[in-house]
Amino acid sequence: MKRKHDNGFPSRDAIVAFIRANPGKIGTREIAREFGLKNADRVELKRILRELADDGAIAKRGRKIHEPATLPPTVVADITGRDTDGELLATPTEWDTEESGPAPKIRIHVPRRPQPGTAAGVGDRALMRIEKLDEGDGALYRGRVIKVIDHARMRLLGIFRPAPGGGGRLVPVDKKQAGRELNIAPSDTGGAEDGDLVSVDLVRARGYGLASGKVKERLGSLSSEKAISLIAIHAHEIPQAFSPSAVHEAEDAQPASLKGREDWRDLPLVTIDPPDAKDHDDAVHAAPDPDPNNRGGYIVHVAIADVAFYVRPGSALDRDALTRGNSVYFPDRVVPMLPERISNDLCSLVPGAPRGALAVRMVIGPDGRKRSHSFHRVLMRSAAKLHYAQAQAAIDGRPDDTTGPLLEPILKPLYAAYALVKLARDERDPLDLDLPERKILLKADGSVDRVIVPERLDAHRLIEEFMILANVAAAEMLEKKALPLIYRVHDEPSQEKVHNLQEFLKTLDLPFAKTGALRPALFNRVLGQVRGEDYEPLVNEVVLRSQAQAEYSAENYGHFGLNLRRYAHFTSPIRRYADLIVHRALIRALGLGEGALPETETLETLSEVAAQISVTERRAMKAERETADRLIAHFLADRIGATFQGRISGVTRAGLFVKLSDTGADGLIPIRTLGTEYYNYDEARHALVGSRSGAMHRLGDVVDVRLVEAAPVAGALRFELLSEGQVIPRSRKRDGSKAQAKPSKSHPGRSPRDKVRKPHKGKSGKAKPGKSKKGKSWKR
Repeated sequence: MKRKHDNGFPSRDAIVAFIRANPGKIGTREIAREFGLKNADRVELKRILRELADDGAIAKRGRKIHEPATLPPTVVADITGRDTDGELLATPTEWDTEESGPAPKIRIHVPRRPQPGTAAGVGDRALMRIEKLDEGDGALYRGRVIKVIDHARMRLLGIFRPAPGGGGRLVPVDKKQAGRELNIAPSDTGGAEDGDLVSVDLVRARGYGLASGKVKERLGSLSSEKAISLIAIHAHEIPQAFSPSAVHEAEDAQPASLKGREDWRDLPLVTIDPPDAKDHDDAVHAAPDPDPNNRGGYIVHVAIADVAFYVRPGSALDRDALTRGNSVYFPDRVVPMLPERISNDLCSLVPGAPRGALAVRMVIGPDGRKRSHSFHRVLMRSAAKLHYAQAQAAIDGRPDDTTGPLLEPILKPLYAAYALVKLARDERDPLDLDLPERKILLKADGSVDRVIVPERLDAHRLIEEFMILANVAAAEMLEKKALPLIYRVHDEPSQEKVHNLQEFLKTLDLPFAKTGALRPALFNRVLGQVRGEDYEPLVNEVVLRSQAQAEYSAENYGHFGLNLRRYAHFTSPIRRYADLIVHRALIRALGLGEGALPETETLETLSEVAAQISVTERRAMKAERETADRLIAHFLADRIGATFQGRISGVTRAGLFVKLSDTGADGLIPIRTLGTEYYNYDEARHALVGSRSGAMHRLGDVVDVRLVEAAPVAGALRFELLSEGQVIPRSRKRDGSKAQAKPSKSHPGRSPRDKVRKPHKGKSGKAKPGKSKKGKSWKR
């Protein structure tokens, strides 16, 4: 019997109870089915659910409804201490306190006979399976350790510098520890030499003077910038060496043959990659569809290196790949997910060489929409290896010796098919943020040559859209076959972040009226209004910060940024473990031969894998970002006192973070150096405001700064602000509220008449260099 009120609707308490009883498994459809509601009742049900969400009684994660601030069944957590009974306590590693409040506690159940690799202690990071406890319990969750990912760090990482008379000091590589050096006695240097990256045990910390440490391991020499990436590799414990068994398996692997495959060697697929790409794992081809029922349509083929043929489930190569989760890319090196014998040889789609591939054939209608798709295990032969600018130049009328013969039969059909696909993309209207990515170019000695912003070409967009189509096709196929898979998901922004964005946009007189379901188009309308304005970068940055972070999940809740209901990574199994899982699932679903996903891989086990590789992905992103910071800090270290132009990229109570225009380097302006008056943090405006003068420094403002200090090892910079602030007018509107300062085209967020003389340029005393709080990424 369904629990309804007399008016035909369930009570609010009944709805919340049903949600609590089915965490993460239900949406509006399941609630309607549970309480026997008809289609005509859906509007009222959605209204009740909105009220419950506004009251904080429930929360949405994609299309699934949860209790507020609940955790998924599998989570990566840090063990933080013990309770009064001696039981271990943990908190989730990835937890946004601003969005969800204090992190929930997890009480860890330790079995009498723990499985190998599950013995955890305080300071460890572990993959856990958790369950919700009764609210009366002090710990909200009980967890069981599946696997210890990182053990507690009892050591510090830094650069050894010798001291006169023997011994030395440790210069920490952690930005948070910048300026806090460690003393090393002559007997504790471990043979370390000047410039060595070393691991040091903390011997004792004093209330005064330098703490002492003992060198435990020499990790490599940093005598040049060429080794800067070593710092991030060791700091984040990114595996560098493959196990002997994995190396042996890679060396023994034999090239794929035609056995069990379709012969696609005569299909002129081509690879289009960056000019410095070392592996080429995707190839494309397009041709007009001869079917008279699809007049004006195209057939698009996307072939992806058949990594699953070489990396079998449970093998040494598979274990190493899962531990790494993904390849990590630095300006001077790549730490690959798989040995070079696999990634740069057997699975690299080099021209003229037969290669195994898993391919998708997609029929595109004249409206750009995908009409159908099919997957094939093939033997292919790439017709050419092109880079983006080379392909684009040929289309723009400047072919070279390689692209000339390919222009009519291959490149023009590819671009014609892309033109159709773009129609459907524009109609779908995914989130359209304009955030240029900088690339660091190195000299032969590994030092920074220059920093560039590569031009975004149609060739880039072509490959990107074809890969998105293939990823969608993979997810659709596996859902149709009812097989578990790992999705690439991106949740919609939280209500709190949307509210904060609305408040910020009010300060720019930009409307953001949310009616009905949240869609990327709502954000795109705002971005379109500021296109070409001086404060366009500011609004792009704030919109980015309002977004959730993309991740991997065995449960689908869609991809908000791409505006797709289902999406999975299929197109790069050489460098992402998630793609390898999808390949194996397709092989199993379609009976394509060896290397299939084992029957033992269930939704539960894939949830564990998804949680683990989401962490390794964020580890890689952080390591790559820190290495770029260190390289730029080295590049600028001899320019102390120089002035630069930049934009305020972060505003906190600690001060302003500025991103330099030419290099993209981030640095801190401590709040105490802004002037003689007190500055208040205005969260709604993303600004610091002088309490006496009203001078305001806001996120996105263009400013001039002087470089005061550089800490290359930590990648930290400290600036002094030279620009004036804007003034908030003291007049009031008719409704009694204070008028807002409006930005002008001459200076974002500043009216020319509002300029004030800066009361004091500040001091250049010591301060801890820092870094802005980064906006969350929604990368595809």
